Amino acid sequence: MRSAALGPQNRATALREMSDNEYDVLVIGGGVVGAGAALDAVSRGLTVALIEARDWAAGSSSRSSKLIHGGLRYLEQLDFRLVREALKERHLLLTRLAPHLVRPVPFLFPLRHRIWERFYIGVGMTLYDLLGGLRSVVPRHRHLSRRRALEEAPALRPDALIGALQYFDAQTDDARMTLTIARTAARYGAAVVNRARATGLLREGGRVTGARVLDLETGREITVRAGQVISATGVWTDETLAMAGAGETRTMKPSKGVHIVVPRDRIDLRTAMILRTEKSVLFVIPWGQYWIIGTTDTQWSLDKDRPVASRADIDYLLDHVNAVLRRPLTRDDIEGVYAGLRPLLAGNEANTAKLSREHLVANPVPGLVIVAGGKYTTYRVMAEDAVDMAVRELGADVAGSVTQRVPLLGAAGYEALWNGRHRLADRFGLSVPTVERLLHRYGSGVEDLLGMITADPALGRVLDGAPGYLKAEAVYAASHEQALHLEDVLTRRTHIFMEEKDRGLAAAPEVAALIAPVLGWDDDATRRETERYRLQAEAEIAAENQPDDVTAEVILHGVPDPSARAGAAGANP
Repeated sequence: MRSAALGPQNRATALREMSDNEYDVLVIGGGVVGAGAALDAVSRGLTVALIEARDWAAGSSSRSSKLIHGGLRYLEQLDFRLVREALKERHLLLTRLAPHLVRPVPFLFPLRHRIWERFYIGVGMTLYDLLGGLRSVVPRHRHLSRRRALEEAPALRPDALIGALQYFDAQTDDARMTLTIARTAARYGAAVVNRARATGLLREGGRVTGARVLDLETGREITVRAGQVISATGVWTDETLAMAGAGETRTMKPSKGVHIVVPRDRIDLRTAMILRTEKSVLFVIPWGQYWIIGTTDTQWSLDKDRPVASRADIDYLLDHVNAVLRRPLTRDDIEGVYAGLRPLLAGNEANTAKLSREHLVANPVPGLVIVAGGKYTTYRVMAEDAVDMAVRELGADVAGSVTQRVPLLGAAGYEALWNGRHRLADRFGLSVPTVERLLHRYGSGVEDLLGMITADPALGRVLDGAPGYLKAEAVYAASHEQALHLEDVLTRRTHIFMEEKDRGLAAAPEVAALIAPVLGWDDDATRRETERYRLQAEAEIAAENQPDDVTAEVILHGVPDPSARAGAAGANP
């Protein structure tokens, strides 16, 4: 097996290998499904290359509600197969594949109507428990009186509920999960490279045989040849189909989801919460020292690379959550905002909240497999289905998928380290909560990060302007996690962008200085990175004060992408 470290040298080596070799499978798209497809293929013994035009999880896979769940609301749509499939994946992630990254979370469902609602929702939750299986590691749902519900949720107005039900689901750090899957694929031999954009597909006769790939960091274009190309490009699937010459096909119907982040002490809850809205549901989800509140669900037809939140989105979330809170939230309470696009399959429904989250796997032209739709929780199933189709096209004797039994990087040994967390804290001079947080982020891989602190104790100190993170985490992002730009560190390797009210502007200079030696930046390059990030963060804040999507996008697109070279911005394909 290869090293799981993805530093600058590893990336350069992977690019050379891609140029020199022919692969069984080339995966285009470094979201959770693309990373999952690369892991599925390489763990079957295939040779695999994985490219991503921006950064790992830079699209939908870092902008979700960060839940691993069956989708309770899909029961109302009678989508029992999807719910059962998702709950099976939830169990695998909690128990075997990623126990360090996925954790159970209790959810409170306030009831507003007597008798019928408790019966109706209770039956749904009973079915939800049954679909989760008899060996589920999360507790069954329970009924609560109004008094008991208010003990769990003192923040709620007494007249906002007549009682409640409580059930369990799970949550994850979506960006870190995606990165970990990509690193696990690299560990088993896949060549993985971010900031590498597919600019065209190679053809021999009517068959796709690879792709032309532009390294956005150097401007160099290479040719990557493969027996099969798997496109996992999410909301950009239609662009991939057009590149393949499959005609003007409308497969995707992107839906924008916006979340806001507020301090934990602003809402007095002992539990997460789910609320009904006229369109869908609204979640209030614990996130360290914060709550994530979301999401909206509106059609999106503007730039897919950089969806943006507007004042209308934020007002929608505040209005709906304030309808049940004793002490309403204001815009001043908001620490962060993020917007993402759901890769929904196009359908006849005008309302995207009603579109199914089931996925599509297709072979539109020989040599090309398209996987689209689905939900984050079922990434592994989507990846398996895509590789199954590619294997049939390869015509070789290839093993079946084994990813149900392949733990992600950091899972092996995690429980033992967790049990010894107090000793780790004493040994490295860190608080126990800090060690627990690191274990939830890195699992057993925390030993590499702690080794950096042993070599340089200064890295064990917290970042200026972002006290929730250690300096070592910034350096580790560049040396082990293929972070190539300041934005990569502040937005996805950490979540400083959404957790700090200034969007990480106070932390940016120090983080840039920490990663500069790893990435080979001189003083001018370091200043340029910091300035680009500043412009982008200020534009995001300004956009959030605009009344609608169109005016918000004008503000955001008035500044350059902080992580793209001139003329090189864009997402796969």
